[in-house]
Amino acid sequence: MPVPADPTQLHPMPGQPRVVLLKPLVTSPLIEVGEYSYYDDPDDPTAFETRNVLYHYGPEKLVIGRFCALGTGTRFIMNGANHRMDGPSTFPFPTMGGSWADHFDLISGLPGRGDTVVGNDVWFGHGSTVMPGVRIGHGAIIAAGAVVTADVPDYGIVGGNPARLIRTRFGEEDVARMLAVAWWDWPAEHITEHVRTIMAGSVDELEAAAPAGGRG
Repeated sequence: MPVPADPTQLHPMPGQPRVVLLKPLVTSPLIEVGEYSYYDDPDDPTAFETRNVLYHYGPEKLVIGRFCALGTGTRFIMNGANHRMDGPSTFPFPTMGGSWADHFDLISGLPGRGDTVVGNDVWFGHGSTVMPGVRIGHGAIIAAGAVVTADVPDYGIVGGNPARLIRTRFGEEDVARMLAVAWWDWPAEHITEHVRTIMAGSVDELEAAAPAGGRG
């Protein structure tokens, strides 16, 4: 019987320490990652939480779904990067200490955009950046170097700075059908049996391959 890949293995590719599965790596309670989502970096992929998730002081969360592929340099800018813009200066004086810290109320109530949420089966190209509070739909593709400042639809392809929708990968009807199938929620054993259909099949074939009892 086919055996699924191990979702708890930090380095899933033999001889390639540059690739890490994120779920067994992350420790922050503010980051949630689904099984099999991975990050690829030739320098130090295990530093993902500090090098790739920036200004993450909370309480907002970063949520990444299952089966996402994050290219080298993919970064998530969190709400802690915000500065006041309604006064003469944007400089965050209270964070520098001394008696300036007495004015921490000036920055503690800055408006945030909420959690940053990434769906399942999302591909991030090299050097892409996601701004605070963005929601990226299932099956989306983020082009290399893109700066994502707004929500991305399911199966959308975006690129540029700021990122714009280039096109959608499938028509509206097929997108709805694939969202209903939600192959990423199938049991790992069932996914293993139908890898070729998931990667290269038609929408009809994907629907036909779905578990009889639903998502599992």
